[in-house]
Amino acid sequence: MQLQHYIEGKWVGPSQEEFTQFDASTGEVIGSCSTAGLEFGDILDYARKTGGPALRKMSFRERGLMLKKLAMHLNDLRKKYYPLSYQTGATKGDSWVDIEGGIGTLFAYASMRRQLGDQRWYVDGEAARLSTEGTFIGTHVMVPRQGVAIHINAFNFPIWGMLEKVAVNLLAGMPAVVKPSEITSFLTESMVRDIIASGILPEGSLQLVQGSGVGILDTVDSQDVVTFTGSAATGRKLKGMPRITNEAVPFNMEADSLNAAILGKDAAPGTEEFSLFIKEVRREMTTKAGQKCTAIRRIIVPEEYIEDVQIALGQQLAKTTIGDPRNEGVRMGALVSKKQQQVVKERVQQLLKSSNLVYGQLDDFEVSGDREKGAFCTPILLRNDQPFEQTATHDIEAFGPVSTLLPYRELGDAIALANLGKGSLVSTICTYDAHTAQEYLLGAGAQHGRILILNRESAPESTGHGSPMPLMNHGGPGRAGGGQELGGIRSVKHYLQTVALQGHPTMLTQVTQQYQPGAARTESDIHPFRKHFQDIKIGDTITTAKHTVTENDIGNFANLTGDRFYAHVDATSLEGTPFEQKVAHGYWVLSKAAGLFVEPRKGPVLLNYGLETCRFTKPVYPGMTIGVYLTAKEKIEQQKRDDEDYRKGIVKWLVEVYDETNETVAIATILTMVKLKG
Repeated sequence: MQLQHYIEGKWVGPSQEEFTQFDASTGEVIGSCSTAGLEFGDILDYARKTGGPALRKMSFRERGLMLKKLAMHLNDLRKKYYPLSYQTGATKGDSWVDIEGGIGTLFAYASMRRQLGDQRWYVDGEAARLSTEGTFIGTHVMVPRQGVAIHINAFNFPIWGMLEKVAVNLLAGMPAVVKPSEITSFLTESMVRDIIASGILPEGSLQLVQGSGVGILDTVDSQDVVTFTGSAATGRKLKGMPRITNEAVPFNMEADSLNAAILGKDAAPGTEEFSLFIKEVRREMTTKAGQKCTAIRRIIVPEEYIEDVQIALGQQLAKTTIGDPRNEGVRMGALVSKKQQQVVKERVQQLLKSSNLVYGQLDDFEVSGDREKGAFCTPILLRNDQPFEQTATHDIEAFGPVSTLLPYRELGDAIALANLGKGSLVSTICTYDAHTAQEYLLGAGAQHGRILILNRESAPESTGHGSPMPLMNHGGPGRAGGGQELGGIRSVKHYLQTVALQGHPTMLTQVTQQYQPGAARTESDIHPFRKHFQDIKIGDTITTAKHTVTENDIGNFANLTGDRFYAHVDATSLEGTPFEQKVAHGYWVLSKAAGLFVEPRKGPVLLNYGLETCRFTKPVYPGMTIGVYLTAKEKIEQQKRDDEDYRKGIVKWLVEVYDETNETVAIATILTMVKLKG
């Protein structure tokens, strides 16, 4: 099998055989690949000139729906990727994380379209008033970068590693060139073929190159974004390339790290937390044969419990059947290659100079398969009783099923040991004591990208120590690379350029299609609630009738709601408060505002969808007169559901309640669901 690139709109074979890929369990040849002879400058330029413009013509909502359609398509095909995944040494459970976890990330980012709006840009935060009279304001707008995302991925997750990155850049409106690891790229290619064949993505928005990738960064420019997942040493070398520095190219690095799991002193043997800790460590040691950048490398436990942990963990590891993942009963597959097997052995030998082997073997062990042909390795548990003096544990990583037990006396020592990793992607603190967790957060948080608090209450639904989630930050400081992947909208912003946009409120409203305070309003004879979604224009406004507040209004609202807070009902209790007399409830003000602006007759408005923001800015007393400006602020079309016979969208309305002096007493953003025509 000759692996191929997908570049410049076509599948192309390699010009030579640079790398050969093997079945991790049987040693059989799978195929060969090479990037020798590729013109990376042309490949990147094709993405910029073809894929970029096509994606930028789409709104965030349209790109989100594109991701949803792609996720559904791949989900229907997911079973076809498992046999190929087994060839990487992954078990069925490992493959589920890679394949279905990757597709799940597509679904997650597709749903984020609702947070980003229905435009080709994203307005980030509220406007800033920059002048005395309010005729000059500023707001921050984020637009897609006009370059290409270059993703250099690791061997351990050939599918998830690709999808968790391209989901983000595609939602942001940037095309991607993916360079998977030359060891397992055959699995990535299989999925890319299905993606391309589906026709769901615009041409040029996804390209694939297979091989070493030497030269792929030689022509990057300031509009591009580079992401790297792999060893810290390789990442630092790439990040330090003159082209990256000279062009100020954003470089997101997610590197291997010496992640830790800490057993709290309250989690003594016999407690639920102790059992959960052992289970979690065993799972992280054996999942993907320990070949995860988030795997637990250091097991930090109270010195009085270390023998108990060693025995319990050894008993659990002994239940792990090692072998070809296609064989019945296998729970841990092979390392990715014979070369990786040799590297792990060498690293373990280095660690043994300062640690003792307490479980596992390097050479003579049983497997369900051919031990000589496959890249098999048993779980290896080491023990270092002098972790502050013998520091190799905190510097050397064996990227396989290898972890080291470390004792500590006090929580401060555990924090110090965790921080000796010099920056990690994740750590776990297993405790049922909130004070312990709090102190660990304050002491270790600066050195970790993520912290899992594991206990009896979180365990039933916890995704575990080693599972990055689409909505949560994935990355870490220092050795871990200093990067940030995933994290919901945070990660999308990596592919967007922030622009401080300044001008008159009316112009900024017209440009951003989001009403800015102080902009011109458009009054019409037709109530906005009588208009269909398409007919509502940003800035459409009604100025309501007015109402003079009475004490009966306040008393009736207190009786109706049961809200008898003293400031509303007892004028004798106001000394030492901001109030001069009994004050109207803030929620009465908002409710009365709704009574003033709502159109009671049936029309295109289907329902009140919610309240986004609300502030009460001035007390409202009996005798004051209030009115309302209701202004269309933003529109977001929604996808039609199968069980609905109508199309609809969400309209955000700015509600400004003012008094007889024209001062604002309350301001809110409400949402309504409105029918579209047809």
